[in-house]
Amino acid sequence: MSRKLDIAIAGAGMGGLAAATALRQSGHDVTVFDQFEAPAPVGSGLVLQPVGLDVLEQLGALPAAMAKGNRIHRMFGHEANSGLPVLDVAYDAPGVPRFGLAIHRAALFQALFDTALASGARLEPGHRVTGEKDGKLLFENGSAGPFDLIVDATGAGSPLSPMRARPLGYGALWATVNWPDRTDLPRNELRQAYRRADRMMGVLPVGAVPGQEGFRSAIFWSLPSGSHAAWLDRGLEDWQAEAVALWPDFAPFISQITDPGQMTMARYAHGTLRRPFREGVVHIGDAAHRASPQLGQGANMALLDAWALAQALKLAHDDLPLAALTYARARRWHVRSYQLMSRLFTPQYQGDSRLLPILRDRVLYPMSTLKPIQGILTRLVCGDLLPPFGSLAPPEA
Repeated sequence: MSRKLDIAIAGAGMGGLAAATALRQSGHDVTVFDQFEAPAPVGSGLVLQPVGLDVLEQLGALPAAMAKGNRIHRMFGHEANSGLPVLDVAYDAPGVPRFGLAIHRAALFQALFDTALASGARLEPGHRVTGEKDGKLLFENGSAGPFDLIVDATGAGSPLSPMRARPLGYGALWATVNWPDRTDLPRNELRQAYRRADRMMGVLPVGAVPGQEGFRSAIFWSLPSGSHAAWLDRGLEDWQAEAVALWPDFAPFISQITDPGQMTMARYAHGTLRRPFREGVVHIGDAAHRASPQLGQGANMALLDAWALAQALKLAHDDLPLAALTYARARRWHVRSYQLMSRLFTPQYQGDSRLLPILRDRVLYPMSTLKPIQGILTRLVCGDLLPPFGSLAPPEA
């Protein structure tokens, strides 16, 4: 017989809010603790893949996300100097009408936040988590608990996770701008341009942003992780001139950047916990595994973790040690396979190698146009090249 658990979730990000809703749907008492007085997302745009959209549907957050986001049917990139395509992945390559949902983080956050509150989850803002002891969450100004279970969804800077991730050599500058009145770029594709692998820029049409007017797009510029200060010293005009020379279609987007503060630097790391749990604590999302965003799976991984944890508790009849082990086993191979793919793909598009871009352009891209490989790449991007939940049953469509 299942029992009602008293569960604390540290972090009101995408994974934490999804976990709050999924666990409330299972009848548990859930309290979400977040460091901000008014929880809010950090960052610009992202792509929700079909596996992530399936989770949103089960949570009841999909209609709100679809109303704000923008369907993406293709990811296309070209080499700036030659103009030749080097990336072309269509979501419906196998003949199945699938799509990704490009969405601003604020829009996804709002959809998940509203759904979590509607489920009955409690939110405690202004609580910066500093640690955990004997089932209690520790804060800068006190503690709460004890709880039957603590879910660590505090992200890459988790004070609860023992993971030591390896910083990656490249990050990216991100901003959100208006979709220009005049542009030849399509609204249903992620478009990118590269110069070798040391320059990468992109445009992601994300749709509506809460509190803002019009159709919006996220833009990004690849940058070595330690060179943000040098970029600031360089000045906007010099940077914009280089970007437009490499990709003229980027001009109406980048011209909207009039202050360096509009561009936010994101740095990435790679790491995975061998055991994403210990007694009384389960880690999800970036607190459990981190990778480059090259495959567009970050938010999806957090959603999948949240759903898998809730289902594992059901299968284990709320036996916590068994549920934690079931959750870890369910997500293990899916996470590890995408970590591996990320490690293989990232240096081809973000790095200082002169050889890897040549291999990408002359060997790997021509191979990717072959029909069997097209289908594999589509499933890789969609998130279900391997079963996302192992032996756990997937969300019903």
